[in-house]
Formats: sequence, structure tokens, C-alpha cells
Amino acid sequence: MAQLEHIEAIEKRLWTAADTLRANSNYASNEYFLPVMGLIFLRHAYSRYLAVKDVIEAALPTRGGKKRDLTKEDFSQKSAIFLQPKAQFDTLVALTDSDDRARAIIEAMESIEADYENLRGVLPKSEYQELDNSVLGQLLRTLNPDELKRSSGDVFGRIYEYFLTQFADLKAHDNGEFFTPVSLVSLIANVLEPEGGTVLDPACGSGGMFVQSARFVERRHGNPVEKLTFRGLEKNATTIRLAKMNLAVHGLEGDIQKAITYYEDPHELLGKADFVMANPPFNVDEIDADKVKSDPRLPFGLPGVNKKGKVSNGNYIWISYFYSYLGEKGRSGFVMSSQASSAGRDEAKVRQKIIETGDVDIMIAIRSNFFYTRTVPCELWFFNRAKPEEHRDKVLMIDARHIYRKVTRKIYDFSPEQEQNILAIVWLYRGQTQRFLDLLQGYLTSLLYEGSACFSYEDEGGRLVKPLPSFAASLEALRQAFQPFLATLGLNAPISELVKELDATTQAFTTDINAFEKAIEKEQTAWKNQKTTNGALKEAVKRLAPLAETSRDLVKQTDLLYKLACRLIETCENDYEARDSGQWANREIMRLRKSTDEARQMAVDQLKQVRYFHRQTRWLTERFPEAKLCNVEGLVKLVDRAELAANDWSLTPGRYVGVAPEEEDEDLDFEEALRSIHVELEDLNAEAIELAAKIKKNFEELGI
Repeated sequence: MAQLEHIEAIEKRLWTAADTLRANSNYASNEYFLPVMGLIFLRHAYSRYLAVKDVIEAALPTRGGKKRDLTKEDFSQKSAIFLQPKAQFDTLVALTDSDDRARAIIEAMESIEADYENLRGVLPKSEYQELDNSVLGQLLRTLNPDELKRSSGDVFGRIYEYFLTQFADLKAHDNGEFFTPVSLVSLIANVLEPEGGTVLDPACGSGGMFVQSARFVERRHGNPVEKLTFRGLEKNATTIRLAKMNLAVHGLEGDIQKAITYYEDPHELLGKADFVMANPPFNVDEIDADKVKSDPRLPFGLPGVNKKGKVSNGNYIWISYFYSYLGEKGRSGFVMSSQASSAGRDEAKVRQKIIETGDVDIMIAIRSNFFYTRTVPCELWFFNRAKPEEHRDKVLMIDARHIYRKVTRKIYDFSPEQEQNILAIVWLYRGQTQRFLDLLQGYLTSLLYEGSACFSYEDEGGRLVKPLPSFAASLEALRQAFQPFLATLGLNAPISELVKELDATTQAFTTDINAFEKAIEKEQTAWKNQKTTNGALKEAVKRLAPLAETSRDLVKQTDLLYKLACRLIETCENDYEARDSGQWANREIMRLRKSTDEARQMAVDQLKQVRYFHRQTRWLTERFPEAKLCNVEGLVKLVDRAELAANDWSLTPGRYVGVAPEEEDEDLDFEEALRSIHVELEDLNAEAIELAAKIKKNFEELGI
């Protein structure tokens, strides 16, 4: 199983606890978010510190039998922050209610700022003085859960980003515009592939583009500190603090200048940036035309001026800037309002000029509800100043509006595999067939691994977990717990038919999981000699289909067994007054029922992974059977310039790819559909409670 298997549940739990503490403070969400982010920064810095400390100490030179002291340079080489003892999170957590926690946290922040010039004046300090000492203590303990002390990897980096998303959803700062959803940022970074050079974000918000660029380099086993130079522009001073903390929490640095990008260019990177990435504000109509009309960053001219002397719409100001910052081989990826790709009049003239450069590379349409503060759809634009000659007069159009997963009723994103599948289309466009085949091979490998993990795997703590065997054992223990009572009823009692059904289903389940395990082992053995040509992998997809179907059947059997056991318990209690019998161990049966349900959920979750990865392989092979780019109705089309001209130079993917044919959803997951309904119901209930509280407060203020 993945090392971060339970991170989503942990993130939600930490957020709920932290948000509950806000209710016990005098802070509104817009005042509370910075001190909370500061503590997560500290906790993550400590996590990275501990992760590299032993390695650094082992490599320290020895003189006279004594090793020299640790320095911040030692940690900078490992993309970590040196922390004095007073700034180490365990020191802060150990403080008691008699200690001044606010003062201790402030001193911790000051010690870091003293060592790191790029963080001076950035970290929150005075904000902690307004938080109650006991609330601070609870907050410190909340952000220090035991399970994360054992975790490796960028766990707190993820948690930092998760808290940013939650505060964005609350519009806790700058109306939430400081944060671009990770799904979109990650997709942009992975399409651009910023392997080295200067990365510019002229509307950098909280710095997510930089973080995802660094992650791309790290996945290539490079050091982002050595390979990438980050330059940013941002108008909001508090947002700059967030961005610098976000960079530091990931072991990065960047030069982020306070500026209004429309009128200022402090980095002077015109024609020099290797990569430009951004999510600018959409549809701005207050840009002074006189101030920008002679700007060298507008090589295609102004997109239109209204009667007030303002640029009619700022979208093409941004688009022109992003293009003009690129060097001769530069690449750009950015988020833009969906209306920009087909806008008319003067904006259409600018768009035509941009298309005629031959540097518009890829357009990806994204459905609504990907943003936390606005529901509008958008598009991702990609420029490439070094496009291959065969693509100079073509644009790859991808309509990804039907690709998403539902996070909440209001928010959607891409699963990691959905993102990979979109990227696979880009790889085929670039002629990178092997990457497509590697992804296919990876999915099939994951399918077999997840199938094996149904029987045993080691979790992040090194403990052996056995999902299916544990469920079978829990079910048997539950069955044995109520057997003494069943024995008092006799074989001819009406309940005996239910007992027989449970036992027969259990026996069939045992037979089926044994057969499933043997099938997995057989396929794993065969996989060692698996050829990785497209034809061989397509055959493997077909060969492994029965495993996917068996996993689905086992999910149904697992759920049925638990329901039968519960029905048997309820029948004993309701129809045979089992609780009045000395042979009915009520507490033990309740405990075993709960543990069996937990084991059932674990087994079901694990089994679903098998079919999930098989669905990914089918998605790819059915659409691209020859492992080559081809037009897929409703998804992708490579459009030439003549067709663009015939469509008013529109860059809207949906205008070209058409509508996907109606398909019967063979993979409809009924439980997942119910879960989605449950998520929506929870959101509606939460909104109802919040609205009721506001109404009550308003009535009280009116004296009613």
C-alpha cells in the first residue's frame, strides 16, 4: 500500500481539530489562518530537520575525536532548515500551561529568521499573542499526531497545501485567490516539464507553481535548488509571506517581488524566462490603457480599450505577457478563463497573431468547480517557443471536462491516475511512446501488487496488514461469539435457515478468496516474463480482466457476509430476546461487530484497488489502441491552422473534439455513487447548521 495511504483522513482530522480551536479563540478565519500556517511551517521544518539530521551527523568530519557542530549550510545542502533547540517542535509541544507558549513560538520564529535572511519579516510572530495559552497548547498537540512522527516523505508539505486549500475555501485571505488547486498546478508543471532554468510566475499567489516544478525535478532524481531559479511577482504583501513560507517548508527559495504586474516588471525577464507558469485573475477590466500601451511585453498590441480608457478585458494582457517573457526555447503554461479562447473583436485579433507565431502548443479544457472560490470552467494554455517543425501549424486540443473526481459537493479535482492519463495523451503527441507503455505497464504492475496486498502488506510502521484474512478471522470470531446462544435454540428453530445461509456464504467466500490468491500468485509469476510491447501489454490487459471482475465479486461477498452476520445478531436480539440470556455476551459481540465492520471496510477498500487500476488500463488502450496519438471523439484532436482559421481562430477544445458517444457505464460503482450522495448530504447539513446559526444570531440581534 502507498506510504501516504491514510493522509487524506489525517488531513481532514487535523483541519477539523484546528478549525474547532478557532471557534474557541477571538480570531476570525482571516486572522487565524496565518498563525496556523506558521505552526504547520514549524512542524514541517522540524520533520525535514529530523529526516536529514542523522545523515548529516554521520558525514561530519572529526577533529581530535570530536565532530564539529551542525550548521545551517549542512541542512541547506539537504533542502532542509537548521533549527536551534528552541525552534524544534518537540520543545514547543513539551511546554506546560504555566509556560508562555506565545513568547516561546515567537522566539522560535525569530531564531529561524535570524539564520535565514530570505525569511526575515515573513514568519508570523505577534499574531500568537492574541491566542489563548491553552488553545495554543491544543493546537501544537493537534499538529503533532503520533502517526505522522513515523511517516517519511513530504507529508507535512501535503498538509501545508491542504490547509491552504481549506483557508482558500473559507476565503480567509484575499478572497481565496492566493491559491490555485494542486490538481491544475501539477498538471501544468508536468506538461511543461521544467527540468532546469528560470521559472517565472508573474501572479504567484502562495507559490504552488514553484513547489510543483520542484517536485517534477525531484521525481527525475534531481536537486531543484541546483536546477531551478524561482522568480515571482505578487501584489499582496501577506500572500508573499505565504509564498515564501510555502517555498521554505519545501526546502526551496525564490525571489518574490511585491509588484502590480500590469505596470511593473522588476525582474526584467522579457525574453529570458525558460518557463512561465501562472494563474492570473480573470476578466479584469480596470487596467489603465495609457500605462500599458507602449509596454514591450505587448508584442501583439492592446486587446481593446473602452470609453473609460481602460483595457476592455485583461485576459490578453496576461496572455501577451506570458508569451513575451519566454526565451527562444521557453515554454509557458497558465490557467485562463474559458471565455478567452473564443473571445471576439480585438481579442480575437490578438489571438490570431499569437496562433500565427506557431507557438501555441496545447489547450486543455477543465470543467467547472475545480476552484475553491469560483465555479467557472477554465482552460489551460501552453506555449512552446521550440515546437517541432511538424507541429508548428497545429494545436493539440484536449477536452478534459468529463475527467474529474468529486471531492465535495462544490469541489472537484483529478485523481493522480486521471492526471497521468491526460499526460499520456501529451506524451503520444510528442512521440514519447515508451512513456505511454511504461504507464500502462505501471498500472498493470499496480493491479497485481494491490491484488497481493489483499492478503498481506507492510504499513508505514512496518506492521503486517492482512485485509482479507483479517476480515475472515473477524467474521469467524463474531460467528463463534453468538454460537453458544444459537446452540440453545436447537437445529429446527426458524433462525437456522439464516445461520445456514451465513455459513454457506462464508464457505463459498473462503473458497473464492483462496482461488483469488492463487490466481494472483500465478499472474505475478507470469508477470516476471511479461513483454512490454504494445501488443503484449494489450493482451495482458485482457488476461488480467478476470482478476478485476473477481475483486468486484469479492467486494459484494464481503459486504453480504457482514450484512448476514448483522441480520443474525439483530434477529437473535429482537425475536429471541438474546440479551436476556446468559449465553449472549453482549459487550463482546458489540466489540466484535465493530471490529468486523472495520476489517470489512479495509478489505473492500483494498479489493477496489485491483479493479481501479484495470479500469485505467482499459481507458488508455480503448482510446489509443495502437499506442499512437489519434483523434478521439469528445476527448482529443490535433487541429491544423486552416481549421483554426475557419473557426474564427478559436482555441476552445470542445469546438473541435466533438461530443463523446453515449456509453453504458459498465463500471458504475454503486457504493461510490452512494458515497458521493453522502458527501453532498454532509455538505448540505453543514450549510444548514451554519445558516440556522446565522438566522438565530440575527434574530437575537433584533431582540426577537
